[in-house]
Amino acid sequence: MNKVMTAEEAVRLIKPGDTVAISGFIGMGHPEEISKAVEASFLKTGTPHSLTLAYGASQNDGKSNWGLNRWCKEGLIKRIIAGHFNLQPDMVRLINEEKVEAYAVPQGVMMHLFRAIAGKKPGVITHVGLKTFADPRETGGRLNSISKAEIVKLIELEGQEYLWYKAFPINVAIIRGTTADLKGNVTIEKEAIRLEFLALAMAAKNSGGKVIVQVERLAQTGTLDPRMVVVPGILVDAIVVAKPENHWQSMVEQYNPALTGEIKAPLSSIEPIPLDDRKIICRRAAMELSPDSVINLGIGMPEGVSAVAAEEGIIDLLTATIEPGLIGGVPTSGLRFGCSINPEAILDHPSQFDFYDGGGLDLACLGMAELDVYGNVNVSKFGPRIAGPGGFVNITQNAKKVVFCGTMTAGGLKVATGNGKLTIVEEGKAKKLVPKVGHITFSGEYAREKGQKVLYVTERAVFEMRPEGLTLTEVAPGVDLEKDIFGQMLFKPHVASDLKLMDRRIFTDKPMGLKDEILSKKA
Repeated sequence: MNKVMTAEEAVRLIKPGDTVAISGFIGMGHPEEISKAVEASFLKTGTPHSLTLAYGASQNDGKSNWGLNRWCKEGLIKRIIAGHFNLQPDMVRLINEEKVEAYAVPQGVMMHLFRAIAGKKPGVITHVGLKTFADPRETGGRLNSISKAEIVKLIELEGQEYLWYKAFPINVAIIRGTTADLKGNVTIEKEAIRLEFLALAMAAKNSGGKVIVQVERLAQTGTLDPRMVVVPGILVDAIVVAKPENHWQSMVEQYNPALTGEIKAPLSSIEPIPLDDRKIICRRAAMELSPDSVINLGIGMPEGVSAVAAEEGIIDLLTATIEPGLIGGVPTSGLRFGCSINPEAILDHPSQFDFYDGGGLDLACLGMAELDVYGNVNVSKFGPRIAGPGGFVNITQNAKKVVFCGTMTAGGLKVATGNGKLTIVEEGKAKKLVPKVGHITFSGEYAREKGQKVLYVTERAVFEMRPEGLTLTEVAPGVDLEKDIFGQMLFKPHVASDLKLMDRRIFTDKPMGLKDEILSKKA
C-alpha cells in the first residue's frame, strides 16, 4: 500500500465525530502542514466536524493562527480533553462561550492515558490530581456548564483514595517526525523532543483507528537505522511530506543542532538578571538548592532561578529536567520552552512523567498566581481566563520539595532596593493571597497529609506549609509587617514564633556568594 499522500488526502481519513489526538509542545513537534489542511477543508466543505480533540500541551504562541488554534472553529470540534489551553485564544473563547465541551486533565495523566488506551486498559489509576480541580469532589476537570461527562472517578483501593481517569478510543492520531521510509518507519533526528509520538500511534492503531505522520523527508525502505526508528511502520497509515515552512523545529528557528545533541554548543555566559521583584524571589528560591539535586523549573518567573544559579556559580551542581522528556543541559525559555541546549538525554514524554510521579524530583520551582489560607495554589483558571494545569499537578504533588514563586500583588507593583532592604514604591492593584483560590491546581491539604516540604516565596515574605497551616516565616527587611504584608492579604496567616528577616544579601545588587553554603549541604 502506498502510504505517501498529500495533507489534503490524509485529512479525508478523519471522519465526522472522530476523536483526534495530536502531538506537540508549545512550538515543537506539531504537524502544522496537516493542521492547515484540516482548517482549509473545514472552511471549504464543512468536514471534518464534531470532533473530540485530545492532547497534552498547548501548541501555539498565544496569538498566531498556528498549530491548535487552527482547529478552534465552531462546529469543527465539539469536545476538548487536554492538559493546557492558554496558548490557543480561540479555544478559550469557545470554552467560555460554551460552544464546546472542555475537560482539563493533568498533562502527565494525559500522557499515561495514551499508553493505557494503547494497551486496552480501562484508564489510569493514580494519586495525581487528588484534592485538586481534577477530583470529582471539586470539578472533575469540567471547564464549563455544558461539560457533563464523568471523565474521572474517585475510587478506593485497599483503604487508599485514587483517581480513575477513564480511557476512551482514539480514532485518529496525528504526529510528527523527521524521516519516514516508504513503509512508514519514522525517525526523529531533527526533533528537539521525543514527545508522545509512539504512545499516540499505538493508542490509535489499537483503537482500530488511523495514524497520520508529518515528516520532513522520505527514505528508501530498509535504509533507516532501526535503532533510530521511534514509530514503526506497522502503526502508520499515512505519510505527509511537509513544506519546509510548515516543519520548523520550533516556532522561532528552523533547526538548531544543539537542541538535538548533534553538536555541543559553546555556552556564552548567562547575563545576570536585573535586581527587581523577580530576581528577589528567584534568589530566595535558589537558596533551597542542594548539590547533585534533580530539579524542574517552571515557565515564567521560576526560569530566573537558573540565571541566579549561573551568577552564583552553582548551576553545574544541578541537573535540570523538563516535562517533555529533557534531562540535563540548559533549559530554553519562551517559545522554545520544553527543550534544552546540550541535553544529556531526551526521554519520551510519558516516561518523564513516570519519573516525576514516582518522586524523582528533589526540588521543583513553579509559579504562583493565587495562594489561599489553606496553602492551595491556582495557576489554571481565573474567571474567563483558562490556562489549564500543564504538568504542574504531576510535578508539584510528587517533588520532594516545592518552592512556589510569585509576587504578593499584581498589576503595577514596583519595588526598590538599597542597603539590603526592600521598599514598596507602588503597590499592585490585585491581591493574590485570597481566602480561597478559584481553582485548586495544588492542594495544600494533600501536601500536609504527605508531609511534603512546601515554601511560598514572594518579594517581601516567605510562607511555609506547616501542620497547623500556611505560616509566615520570613519578612523582607524594610517592609512594614501590618501595612505591606498583612494589609495586602485577604486572610491572616499563622505567624512563626521565630519569624525571621529574609537574607539581606537578596536585596543587594551584587552576587550573594551562595556556592559555599550550597556545597555545605552535601557534607
